[in-house]
Formats: sequence, C-alpha cells, structure tokens
Amino acid sequence: QVQLVESGGALVQAGDSLRLSCVASLGTFSDYVIGWFRQAPGKERNFVAAISWNGIGTNYEDSVKERFAISRDNAKNTVYLQMNNLKPEDTAVYYCTAGTTSYSVGNGLSEIWGQGTQVTVSP
Repeated sequence: QVQLVESGGALVQAGDSLRLSCVASLGTFSDYVIGWFRQAPGKERNFVAAISWNGIGTNYEDSVKERFAISRDNAKNTVYLQMNNLKPEDTAVYYCTAGTTSYSVGNGLSEIWGQGTQVTVSP
C-alpha cells in the first residue's frame, strides 16, 4: 500500500522554527523523489521544495530558499522539512508528494500525496 503521512505542523509565532516529517510506505523508498507543497486558504497548492532519491539534489521555491531545508533519511523512509524564521505568509497546509522523476514531483503531477499537516504562523 502506497502511503505518505505528514506530521509536525503546529501553531507558532513569527520567527519560530518547525520541522515537518513525511513518513512513506512506498516499497523502495530510495527510488522516489520527494517534494513538499503547500496550500493556503483560498489559494492553489504551490511547490515548496524537493529532494532527489539520494538526498544530494535539492530544489526550493524562491521565497523559502534561505529559510527552509529539505532532507531525507532513507533508512527511516522519512523526508524532513526544516522551516526556520517562519512568517505569517508561510501559513498553509503542507503536503508531501512522491514520484519517480524530478519533473513530475516538482510540477505536482504525481498521484501520490499525503493528507497534509497544518502550519499556522501568527504575527
């Protein structure tokens, strides 16, 4: 059964940090590129970050590039999103997604998604 489960979302204040986790049941986890997307109320789901199968390649949306860091532990079937210096505009539901190509993951074309975790940043 293919499954992604996110956790770690919370209500925090501006300037705080959070670490999101995405635990995967995907068969061979290291075959997959993993990405994070977010969706704010009334807005589209947008790309945040992605990481290659071996963790060497990463990609970020410009507004989070200096504040967020994506990493993975293939032994634990887990991808992390470390979020520092959070801002109110980071408030959203955060989703992880998995795919076999960077293109499919980066463009949100994969069919494998988690249920999301809520991050709320107060001013």
